[in-house]
Amino acid sequence: MQGTSGSRPTSSFRLLLVEDDRELVELLSDALRGEGYTVDVAMDGHRGLHLALTRPYDVVVIDRGLPALDGLDLLVRLRSSSVRTLALILTAQGSVHDRIDGLDAGADDYLVKPFDLDELSARLRALCRRALELTDMLRIGAGHLDVREREVVLPDSGRVPLTPREFALLKALATNPERVHTRALLRRTVFHDAPSPSIVDTYVHYLRTKIARSVVHTVQGLGYRLGAL
Repeated sequence: MQGTSGSRPTSSFRLLLVEDDRELVELLSDALRGEGYTVDVAMDGHRGLHLALTRPYDVVVIDRGLPALDGLDLLVRLRSSSVRTLALILTAQGSVHDRIDGLDAGADDYLVKPFDLDELSARLRALCRRALELTDMLRIGAGHLDVREREVVLPDSGRVPLTPREFALLKALATNPERVHTRALLRRTVFHDAPSPSIVDTYVHYLRTKIARSVVHTVQGLGYRLGAL
């Protein structure tokens, strides 16, 4: 399947497989790696959520009936955290209502078990083609946020790497640049209700120190929005 997904070889695409059926995991991961994909595996919803929030993927394949965290809940949390990685729901729940629930939760495709491996491969190729069409850069004034590399590209072509939490915060702001984000919203969606009430302010400080004071703008009495470089 090399070279079938646009200008990038298949081997450059990163997939996350979130599935608790060990036999199916072995079958799919071996088959997809054989086709050239880089595949990470999570056996429960919490691990899948952690990987999807902290590592860049082109596509995430999610089983709906996962231990620890249901597949649809996982997907909703990703979308609420501004993670737009393309997602395919892989599940035995195939009624029209189930499909609607999956798509409304943020899935880009839905495949019902049992399925044909060739069909799954074709659907993944289609999603990878769509991933190529999505921008890897979010504008920050004269600079950019490189979503794939999780780095800020400064106007003078310099690059600043970000920690996972710094990246998640800046990406949330850059995805909706005109929106004023309250501290409560950012604490809930970016930091998943972390116990520290000052965590948002702390990471805004980190971004300003690492990049530039102007990268995050304070809206007095309301919260923060994207600044400029």
